[in-house]
Amino acid sequence: MGEKIRAVVEALAAPLMVVIALGGIFYVFSLMKVDIEPILSIVVALTPIWLPVILFYLMFDRWQEFSRTKFAYENGRVTLRIKLPQEVLKSPEAMESVFAQIHNPNGSDNLWQAYIDGKHPLISSFEIASIGGEVRFYVNVPRKKIKNAIESQLYAQYPGVEVIEEPIDYAGEVVWDEDKWEMMSFHICKKKDDIYPIKTYIDFKLDMMPKEELKFEPMAPLLEHLGRVKPHERIWVQILAKPHAEQNFYSGSRETTSTWEKEAARKINEIMGRDDKRMAPEESENRPTLTSQERDTVAAIERNVSKYAYETAIRAMYITEKGKFDGDMIGPLLKSFSQYDIIGRNAMGVRWRTDFDNNWWSDYSGVKKKAMKQRELEAYKARSYDDEDTKTHIDRPKVMSAEELATIYHLPGTSIVTPGVTRIESSRREAPSNLPIQR
Repeated sequence: MGEKIRAVVEALAAPLMVVIALGGIFYVFSLMKVDIEPILSIVVALTPIWLPVILFYLMFDRWQEFSRTKFAYENGRVTLRIKLPQEVLKSPEAMESVFAQIHNPNGSDNLWQAYIDGKHPLISSFEIASIGGEVRFYVNVPRKKIKNAIESQLYAQYPGVEVIEEPIDYAGEVVWDEDKWEMMSFHICKKKDDIYPIKTYIDFKLDMMPKEELKFEPMAPLLEHLGRVKPHERIWVQILAKPHAEQNFYSGSRETTSTWEKEAARKINEIMGRDDKRMAPEESENRPTLTSQERDTVAAIERNVSKYAYETAIRAMYITEKGKFDGDMIGPLLKSFSQYDIIGRNAMGVRWRTDFDNNWWSDYSGVKKKAMKQRELEAYKARSYDDEDTKTHIDRPKVMSAEELATIYHLPGTSIVTPGVTRIESSRREAPSNLPIQR
């Protein structure tokens, strides 16, 4: 409810400021003894022209924010804990299927849905949390649109898994108090353009289903580090994913943005030395010969953009009790994402953090850092994300395919023997009979 009230206040703030500004101008004119009656007459006469234009530009974004907040609020959210089964014999392709099945852009059928109902793609959050060394898998999704679908898909793809709705969100246990907690947050995303894929489970040859003892588990470094978290520490990793879809006037956007297929085609033409406007179907003698890496890159791009995609942002947080901050816990956490780097193609890395390169200059008093940390904690709980680097937007969400997401977040097999990664004691072979059906 607080978000709806805030959206209403923000929607009314701009028109109110305009009225106050106009009042100030007329007051200054009166002090200067300027006859404002002719000016007012012209302004009033031209009201049908300028007023709708001004109101549109002032109110459009605020109204869209309000209607979309209302839509998200009406759908609700739920935190589901995933308890790992005794055996996971499937590759990350199973999780890719889950991402594909829950891909719901919520496209509007008409202008009423776009501008009044605020229908738009909703964020799903896939999370791994280590609380005192106990590693847990969570998903936080819209209750109406996604909950039933993701439960059904998890049971379908992972026999023996157990999905439990948490009555209280685990993130709620940490309430901002600078005298009690110390924390640091990081925004992690692709370093290069969206269309360049990271190293996925196909590159790791996991799609060939090697024997369990021969599998290379890309999540192993992260899970092993999370298992080393001390009782007074917490590490939360949050992967926020919003369905990637075309935006235009009919979907409730002033700007028209296409999906990443066009950019991928342009980049492939550039790599292959093609002319975007005049492409000969046959090979040209003047066309440069591709290296093996370039051929692999082109193949990976084509495979990547052929799958469902999400606008993705990753947030990692280290939280500990006051006076017990251990900087050595941060390096391995961030380095674990280097598993997905391919030199010459793309890599994962920190794009922003709740700190400054030169604290003595940028934030001498420390007030800015405290505000950033509090804002990040609340954003984590709300499953929201804003690129904090307002100058370069280097930490903006990047588009990632279901294949890429499934590589970063999936249920690990028994090759993971980290003590903190617990599994249910008995295997459930069937989904609960009372599992709700999505309609």
